[in-house]
Amino acid sequence: MTYVASRVLSSLGVLLGAFTLAFVLLQALPGDAVMIRFENPELGLTAEQIAAIRESYGADSGLLAEYWHALSGALGGDLGYSVASGAPVRVLVGEALGSTLLLAGLGFVAAVLLAGLLAFAASLSPFSWLATLLRSLPSLFISVPVFWLGIVLIQVFSFRLGWISVIRPGPVEALILPVLTLAVPISAPLAQVLLRAIDDVRAQPFVAVVRAKGASEPWLLVRNVLRNAALPAMTIAGVLLGELIGGAVVTETVFARFGIGRLTADALNAQDTPVLQAIVIIAATVFVVVNLAVDLLAPVLDPRLRRRVQA
Repeated sequence: MTYVASRVLSSLGVLLGAFTLAFVLLQALPGDAVMIRFENPELGLTAEQIAAIRESYGADSGLLAEYWHALSGALGGDLGYSVASGAPVRVLVGEALGSTLLLAGLGFVAAVLLAGLLAFAASLSPFSWLATLLRSLPSLFISVPVFWLGIVLIQVFSFRLGWISVIRPGPVEALILPVLTLAVPISAPLAQVLLRAIDDVRAQPFVAVVRAKGASEPWLLVRNVLRNAALPAMTIAGVLLGELIGGAVVTETVFARFGIGRLTADALNAQDTPVLQAIVIIAATVFVVVNLAVDLLAPVLDPRLRRRVQA
């Protein structure tokens, strides 16, 4: 319980730090979002009306007062109102979040499968040249920009081959290329860590003992090596979640999907600070929750960590 409590308190501290840093950086942006939105002469608002609007958004209060208002509102589930549309930020984010979570979840699953396939194929390959080629693929994948990969996949699979339509596609068809675009760069570091962990575990004495008893390499890899090599890969998977969310934002922009990506781009163009603040909070919360789950599961999977925690 002490270990769990310390991990939870640490996660809450990270969330508070992320919220504070995002608030400071957004406040430092040049320009005034409220004035940009409501000082347009076409709206016909008087100076008194604009002043009242600024007061309703808390734009004229001090920095500490604005910070406390934003923090207390976030703790109570009130994320404020969009400067660009006037709609509650909670509603805007709620409408876009489902699509992004679906894309990110499928992209993560595809990345894990691709990384596992590369690691297994490289570890079990009977040819050294093929194993070397497979081991070099993650270095290639990690250097590919997400937006460039998405454009190339559209050009090849949609325009050249005609296998997948990007013009009015079906619900399943519309996810294939975005998920692949998101999964390829994420799978690269995961495959690299998994390959390194497999190599380290296969060099352990207990593996030589099991091999001497007549175990085949596939059986040995699945039953003995993989369980011991899974912990480093699981740890890096939690860290990669931040990159997964960022990649989902770029992918949604490339494929014109409705989600957090389009909402972020629109908010950046309009300097919609409340929306951007809410997106940062949600991204940080998801990142921290996943890494907290990894920290709590690690002692369960590794008895050495369990003994260290109990000590």
